Amino acid sequence: MKYDPITAKYRAIWISDIHLGTKGCQAAKLLDFLKRTDSEYLYLAGDIIDGWRLKRTWFWPQEHNDVVQKILRKARKGTKVIFVPGNHDAFARDYVDHHFGGVAVTDRAVHETADGRKLLVIHGDEFDVVVRYAKWLAVLGDGAYTVLLVINNWFNRIRERLGRPYWSLSAYLKLKVKNAVQYIAEFETALARAAAAEGVDGVVCGHIHHAEMRVIDGVLYCNDGDWVESCTALVEHHDGRLELLDWARPASVSDEQPVPEPACAY
Repeated sequence: MKYDPITAKYRAIWISDIHLGTKGCQAAKLLDFLKRTDSEYLYLAGDIIDGWRLKRTWFWPQEHNDVVQKILRKARKGTKVIFVPGNHDAFARDYVDHHFGGVAVTDRAVHETADGRKLLVIHGDEFDVVVRYAKWLAVLGDGAYTVLLVINNWFNRIRERLGRPYWSLSAYLKLKVKNAVQYIAEFETALARAAAAEGVDGVVCGHIHHAEMRVIDGVLYCNDGDWVESCTALVEHHDGRLELLDWARPASVSDEQPVPEPACAY
């Protein structure tokens, strides 16, 4: 699949877990993605701004501001931008049902695809038992995760200089740890059951930084991933087909080079 040098046009795009305000945020890659794509709907499925981190240490480089401005510019140009806050930007939940700069804030949304499927859009933290019942443990884990991301960024800078592709150390470790694998499976099952209870065909979420698309007990489970590790997004084509895109590549890649292969399609 070759890249349109202007924009790749989709019916809908879902992104989440950007974590603006942290050093782990892959803002340059996200800006590249936002510049090279367009859509009728843009869903921001939580943890767009990392309020937890900003409360402790202020970090807001120009690239992070550029991401916000690019999203607002898309809203001004007619893209329907829907923001579903997550646990790291829970402060925005106080503004549910409000609009800011053309961005609608809601606690959840239902998106209907071009082929008639209804998808529940949520962040997913309410189905995370650690976040719900032991927030102190979640904050502690967030600190360790931040250190791991710093190591990961330095590691990938070296790989980039050597001409090697991006590789996520933290994602690799999560999939190698038995408890983490079980946690992911339980989370996915809980989200699929919640969608079934809502009477919809599927669910789109974020939160666990693990891009995935599969059917669980007859319900389509979609996780759009994140922009600190995997740099992935979920997109809907104009015929209703859903696809996960992997954007983990240098932002300097030219228009003539091929777009990253889809991680998964359904």
